[in-house]
Order: sequence, then C-alpha cells, then structure tokens
Amino acid sequence: MANGTVLETITLEEAQQVIDAAAKKAAEIGQPMDIAVVDAGGNLKAHARMDGANIGSITISINKAYTAIAFQCETGDLQEATRPDGPIHGLSDAHGGRLVVFPGGIPLVRDGRIMGAIGVSTGTIEQDQEVALAGAGAY
Repeated sequence: MANGTVLETITLEEAQQVIDAAAKKAAEIGQPMDIAVVDAGGNLKAHARMDGANIGSITISINKAYTAIAFQCETGDLQEATRPDGPIHGLSDAHGGRLVVFPGGIPLVRDGRIMGAIGVSTGTIEQDQEVALAGAGAY
C-alpha cells in the first residue's frame, strides 16, 4: 500500500448537514428538491430526493454539484459565457453532457479550500439556487 494522504474533502457527516439545511429551506418554500453533495474529487458523497421531487432531477442535481467542482465556481456563473453568442458556447456538451451551466450548483469552501459542492434541482432555477445557498451556508 502506498504511503501518503488522501485529498482532504467533505465528510459524510458534513454532507448530511448540508443536505439537511437545504431540505429545510426547500420545505420552507414548499418545493421538494433533489439535493446532492459531491466530494472534492466530484464523486457523489450523499444525495436526498425529497418526497415529490422529480426523478429526472436526480442526475441534474448530481451534475450541478460535479460542475461546481470541475470549474470551481457556482454553476450559474457559467450561464452567460455558455450562451450561443458566448465565448464558451457548447461547454455544456463537454464531459459527455455531464456539465450543467445554470444555477443550483455551489462549491463548499472551508478555509479558502473547496472541499465539495452541493447541487440542487427540481424547482425553478431561482428556487434551486436559493436552496443550494441554504445548504452551502450550513457548511
């Protein structure tokens, strides 16, 4: 076995706290959500599909979190640059279509380091972003 350490990342307990805070906000606004948390490598750490959330949004929530890690920014920040007249139009087709370039994905940062990301989907993009912000705020 190799000596060394694994990249520091969000723990399962922290991921659950993020999901719980996001789910609380989703309940407050009356919109069930799919909520995903990925680790610093973009791998799924935890996911919750609230009762009534769209099945089709499971993958979208995971991919929003992945995109936030892959580009180290909120997914909504990619929206303008990826429009048809934008400098990186077509980016959403990269990675086998896994990238999501609209709001709802936010990096989870501790001490200036990205430790994971949250992705939220099922509501409007404004609702997704609001719920993701609530989850990220718990981290």
